[in-house]
Amino acid sequence: MQISGAWRLTGRVFFPFAAGYYLSYLFRTINALIASRLSSDIGLGMADLGLLTSVYFLVLAAVQIPVGILLDRFGPRRVQSALLLLAAMGAGLFAVSTGFRSFLIARAMIGLGVAAALTAGLKSIVLWFPRERSALLNGYMVMLGSLGAVTATAPAEHLLTLMGWRQLFEILAAATGATAMLIYVVVPERAVVPSTPSMSANLSAVFSDKRFWRIAPLSAACVGSAWSLQGLWASPWLMDVEGLDRASLVGQLFIMSIVLSGGAWLFGTIVHYIKRRGLGAETILAVVAILFITAELTLVLRVPLPSILPWSVLAIVGTATVVSFAVIADYYPPELAGRANGALNVLHFGWAFLAQYATGLVLEQWSINDGHRTLQAYQVAFGLNVALQIAALAWFALPWRRSFVSWMRSIPFFMPAIVSNAVDSAGLYENSVILLPADDDAEW
Repeated sequence: MQISGAWRLTGRVFFPFAAGYYLSYLFRTINALIASRLSSDIGLGMADLGLLTSVYFLVLAAVQIPVGILLDRFGPRRVQSALLLLAAMGAGLFAVSTGFRSFLIARAMIGLGVAAALTAGLKSIVLWFPRERSALLNGYMVMLGSLGAVTATAPAEHLLTLMGWRQLFEILAAATGATAMLIYVVVPERAVVPSTPSMSANLSAVFSDKRFWRIAPLSAACVGSAWSLQGLWASPWLMDVEGLDRASLVGQLFIMSIVLSGGAWLFGTIVHYIKRRGLGAETILAVVAILFITAELTLVLRVPLPSILPWSVLAIVGTATVVSFAVIADYYPPELAGRANGALNVLHFGWAFLAQYATGLVLEQWSINDGHRTLQAYQVAFGLNVALQIAALAWFALPWRRSFVSWMRSIPFFMPAIVSNAVDSAGLYENSVILLPADDDAEW
């Protein structure tokens, strides 16, 4: 790809889709900033606030597979531009809503409208750019998109001092509509090559793959929880547990969003160079999960560290989709990219919905003392999520454990005392081979 051609593609394909993902991230995280205003203006409790915010993820999860099919069939240009128009209408409805039901419908419309924001960008990268640069470009896409989380902190707070949150959503509605038109007008069409009969582009090829079900629970448990926390529950924790005032809260959310954006670039760069050396991205995902669980336990157990440290780790994990999608890209051909990414996103968004809504339900069980909920309420709510993540990590590591046990049994030092001749040793070695994962799990 020549340099001039690469820059032309970047301007006409990459940046328009990055703008769409930027808006989706802004919508995803803006409620953390306006949560107190929403609660006071329309009288929301913790459970209602959790449902209102998390319905965004519920809709995203419900439509990911249909969206993936549409992307593979019609291409990202037409799908993304049409859906963003719906998001613009949802933002406009949110700005004028007065009752909880209308707010819920508006938030659901926004979720549906940005349902293809990431997967359309990833699909465009697969269609227009060299395969060997996909992980790096995925990282850049998520990095630029996550700037929406940056905008949803200090910059949005500054706008809120000049106008109300309703006027802010009117601006977001106009910006979303303009982005939809930009994508439709600027992005060129590219024919999607139909799949061959030997590699039918259907969901059974994804859902029947054991490798998918090794990575998906861990990726969903970590990424979905990170979205849930940064998108809403970081703000109440910092006020109720850490005792931050409004200015300090906005400052810490701003730092977290900056770290989030940098994390996407970091993950993309690491995966890019590791894959160039012939290594898989699965190990990176395992390390990310361990760091995420450690950071959550640091908060739950009140380890005496500045809270910005564990919260920054939690923010970074929200961009670990770069790692997960890099693994998926190795598993499936380009004609299955949209559906495979959509299938994984179903679990990402589904977990985010469950974690965000369930956290609100748990917190609602504790009464408010002096305007704040107790530390114990948050410890129980966050701790339940951590337990599920540990279980997902254990499932992810199971093939490695089996391989390690098999390797240990093949070493003479660890053989039973009765095994002393070559024939028995060979038999034990054959047994150890039987315990190895199947071919489709070999990378694990």
